[in-house]
Amino acid sequence: MTAPAIAATGLTRRFGQIRALRGVDLRLERGRRLALFGANGAGKTTLLRILGLGLAPDAGSLAIDGLDPRKDAQAARSRIGWLAHASLLYADLTARQNLEFWSRLYGVEDPAARAGQLLEEMQLTAYAEEPAGILSRGLSQRLSLARAMVHEPALLLLDEPFTGLDPYAADGLRARLKTTGGADTSFVLATHRIDDGLALSDQWIVLTRGKIVAAGSSPETDPQTVADAFFPARGAA
Repeated sequence: MTAPAIAATGLTRRFGQIRALRGVDLRLERGRRLALFGANGAGKTTLLRILGLGLAPDAGSLAIDGLDPRKDAQAARSRIGWLAHASLLYADLTARQNLEFWSRLYGVEDPAARAGQLLEEMQLTAYAEEPAGILSRGLSQRLSLARAMVHEPALLLLDEPFTGLDPYAADGLRARLKTTGGADTSFVLATHRIDDGLALSDQWIVLTRGKIVAAGSSPETDPQTVADAFFPARGAA
């Protein structure tokens, strides 16, 4: 039986007197896509950092693709891909060189072939020999997505990937995300954009003050349901 991409129980995290996460339970099966909604300060970034093994919880348990990070952090980390606010691209390297570099870093068997495959999948072949530093924000974001996928991770973490994109660039990234994942890769998409989150995911949760306050199946959910969970006081007025 295939292990879930994420199996988390009772995740808790404090920063001084602030309780950023309060007992989060989360299970995401392999190949499933999760939209993570929440206002600023809800705990989304803290949760992503814990899932990405960049931050340890104060309490609770976590397994990534069946691996316990406390016992084998390196193996668990190798199952994760990150698309964060920072692109993690080298500005002076070409798009192709960036992907080959990250492929070698992750021990991919044929870095050149993997780079070529991802450039084609992300429709970046025409920009393959351009330095990453001169690419538009939209092209850079697509290259960053390719960079996060060089090692075919079991879990892809996407932190507000549409931030700063114009409508055309957002459409391009949206098209790429629709074909990302599948049977072998799950993703968690943290976003304020309810329509995009629902369209790109199989399931969703809303995080408020460090707790999951609502969850559901994306194809069966009206955007207003998520909006009401975002703003419960407004719905009660």
